[in-house]
Amino acid sequence: MKLPARHCRDYWAERRCVSKDSVDADFDGYLQHLQTERKLAGHTLYSYRRDLGDLRQLAQSHQPSAMTALTQFDIRRFAAQMHGRGLSASSIARKLSAWRGWFEWLVEQKKCDANPVSDVKAPKRAKPLPKALGVDDAMRLMSGGLAADTQPTPSQLCNVAMFELLYSSGLRVSELTALDLRYVQQAEHVSLGWIDFAAGEVTVTGKGNKQRRVPVGAAALSALQNWLAVRGELAKPGLPFDTLALFVTERGRRMTPRAVQTRIKSHATALGIAADVHPHMLRHSFASHVLQSSGDLRAVQEMLGHSSIASTQIYTALDFQRLAQVYDAAHPRAKKQKDPT
Repeated sequence: MKLPARHCRDYWAERRCVSKDSVDADFDGYLQHLQTERKLAGHTLYSYRRDLGDLRQLAQSHQPSAMTALTQFDIRRFAAQMHGRGLSASSIARKLSAWRGWFEWLVEQKKCDANPVSDVKAPKRAKPLPKALGVDDAMRLMSGGLAADTQPTPSQLCNVAMFELLYSSGLRVSELTALDLRYVQQAEHVSLGWIDFAAGEVTVTGKGNKQRRVPVGAAALSALQNWLAVRGELAKPGLPFDTLALFVTERGRRMTPRAVQTRIKSHATALGIAADVHPHMLRHSFASHVLQSSGDLRAVQEMLGHSSIASTQIYTALDFQRLAQVYDAAHPRAKKQKDPT
């Protein structure tokens, strides 16, 4: 009994599982080269054979007996056909890579004059849109979790202050955890960030060691004041305590990005928020919500610390996506008609 192809241990075992006429001699020669010269694994060889088989199938309607006569125009047409069928950009890039390698080998073997795939590029991969919370979920995340009839713990007040500041000013989590109580310039430490309560601003040092100032909202400033009022309670006699860091853990050490990530995820889960909330999602939410309200892309760029406006423009697509969802849900002519049958 012959094993199915997926159970063959290498390409040549797979080769014995199918008809000897199913693979062209040139394919066999190239794959033998890959196995002996490049020491590729069986599963990789199988993928190469499959991609080369796709090339053969695409070429059959054009020149079934002369694949070596394919031109760059033909390869571009094949790539466009695959893209039109919904094949992802990464899959098309993989197939082009396999085809390019095969034609290079044919050129070396004097079986082909030129490589028609050499200058053909795959379609650009679509950049995924950033995930942002809806305004309602953002408000729940900021205000939920503290019982009105109980005294919040220092750790709870620390959480509220961190989450409010992330959402209020669109900080990266690394910028948040690098904040000091105040600006310090010493031989062993120079502050990367601090809060100016009088001005209502936070100064941070972002990517490329670039410093920027961002406004801090009233809710975040209030949460920070509440946290600072109890921050000293985390200091334990005889144990080290970070006197510079704005946000510290129960052990008195500077808060880490990982700790913030864990805390915000637990907080969101406890509130029943379905989204996988993480610190950077609050940065996305800040940018999206400010852009929705103001439409000022340049201001959002400056507050996020993006060096290029192109990095900020992705939030316009996110805003359009939200508007499209509202339209689909609200407009009577956008709703799908029920099947009368």
